[in-house]
Amino acid sequence: MGNKHIRKNHYKGTSTKRRVKILQHFICCFEIVTAVAILTVMSFVFILAHDFITQCDYFRSDNIVVRGGHRLSKQQIFEQANINKGINILSVNLSIIRNRLLAHSWIAEAEVRRELPDVIIIRIKEHEPLAILDLGRRFLINVNGEVFKECTASDPDVLPVVSGLQFSDLNISGEPRSTSFNAVMEVLRLGRESDSILPNGKIKKIRVDRQIGITLYAFDQARVIKLGYYDYPYKYERLESVLFYLKEKRCRPDFNSIDLNHLDRIVVNFMRDESSAGNHKEV
Repeated sequence: MGNKHIRKNHYKGTSTKRRVKILQHFICCFEIVTAVAILTVMSFVFILAHDFITQCDYFRSDNIVVRGGHRLSKQQIFEQANINKGINILSVNLSIIRNRLLAHSWIAEAEVRRELPDVIIIRIKEHEPLAILDLGRRFLINVNGEVFKECTASDPDVLPVVSGLQFSDLNISGEPRSTSFNAVMEVLRLGRESDSILPNGKIKKIRVDRQIGITLYAFDQARVIKLGYYDYPYKYERLESVLFYLKEKRCRPDFNSIDLNHLDRIVVNFMRDESSAGNHKEV
């Protein structure tokens, strides 16, 4: 008898591999379903925890502290921030509150923070108005020379009014400020100094002429002071000397204008008076 060829059972091996693959697929699906279920439960727990915390009376704000408001009242700041006492401090989006505050034309800087368990602190810095800029429409500029709002009836009207400038003189588009605008800012800066001979509160109007420079209208009767361009600190010193001289001499009538364009030849014009032989004098 010849040797018989023994055939291998390929069907048995294939069936075993198929069962292993099915089992692996089932385990993989089970793991995915389990992970999804765990994430769903955790999300549900977090939502419940968030709702509980943000509605808990323990974190209810009984004290909203406002610092830095001078022109704006506390109630105006609350309304701008859209926030009121009794709100849960953990439900407040601090970034949104800050952006609401910065949207107000009078607010230059804003900071909002919370202190557990029940305090919200709002700190603002308001624009400090320096002058009224007349460009056909009137705008307020702050101490940095930035236009921060258009004038309205409720805004202060005792500030110096600057005329003769154009939008192109400002640095709104990122361009450098013009010589004329910088001259105005230097005069206003000198007027903010505590010992200034010509405080900004005494200046009624600042007129800019691109050729001859700055002319001030100051004091009660809007007397004219011609400054021209450049050397303003020294010109203010000379102005102080001239005013002191006029006061010491008790000059009558009072002066109408002082021309400081040329420091080696200061011209004082006096108000017309029938008893006066002349109406101007060089100092």
